[in-house]
Amino acid sequence: MATTAAERERAIAAADGTCPRCGAARAHDQRYCLECGFALPIVDGRIPRLRRRWVRRFGWYPGDWVWLSLPTLLVAILGAAAAIAITEDRTSSAANVFTAPTASVTVAEPTVVPTTTGRAVDTSTLPTAPEPKAAGAAGSRNGRLHWPADENGWTIVLVSYPKTTGRQSALDTARKGARSGLRQVGILDSARFASLQPGYFVVFSGIYASKADADAGVATARGAGFGGAYSRQIAR
Repeated sequence: MATTAAERERAIAAADGTCPRCGAARAHDQRYCLECGFALPIVDGRIPRLRRRWVRRFGWYPGDWVWLSLPTLLVAILGAAAAIAITEDRTSSAANVFTAPTASVTVAEPTVVPTTTGRAVDTSTLPTAPEPKAAGAAGSRNGRLHWPADENGWTIVLVSYPKTTGRQSALDTARKGARSGLRQVGILDSARFASLQPGYFVVFSGIYASKADADAGVATARGAGFGGAYSRQIAR
């Protein structure tokens, strides 16, 4: 349990102290990344404090939008409960008993169709259906790899795209990385990992146990055409 808490604290420090796009270090009051020019998320105020508490509690963070959606969700729940109560009250006050009229039913005699006896068919020579082929595990091929469940580690980030518009671009980039010869290429949702800034589709290559192993593969990723590739910790 102590190890998990320490990992979450390191993930919070990494999210607050680096650029979510390129991974460059940032100052506490810095508003734009000095490496890529990205508009950095604020780390002071109520929402960042709530974000850190969420990560310490659950180990992941859905995004800042959740705090804006909670009041709307509460109003919707209260409205639905009121509508159900009104409907049930009206139904109980206006209940009526209906008696269906009876009618006589005439049953016709069934028509008997004579059966014909044909020549017996030898089924021993009929062809047998082929055995079905087992399907491969979903998402296991290169370019569609999923990050292993409940596993922390390091990887090489090829490119990150905003979730609002970047899903197709992320898929195209993952296919490009696989065709370039990179191994273990896939896409992950940054909101599911405490060490990443939420709101991005991250195209990654490789699953490593240490930062040193990930750093050793950065040159290969850049040589495959991804000049901005860098190593990054992946922690829930």
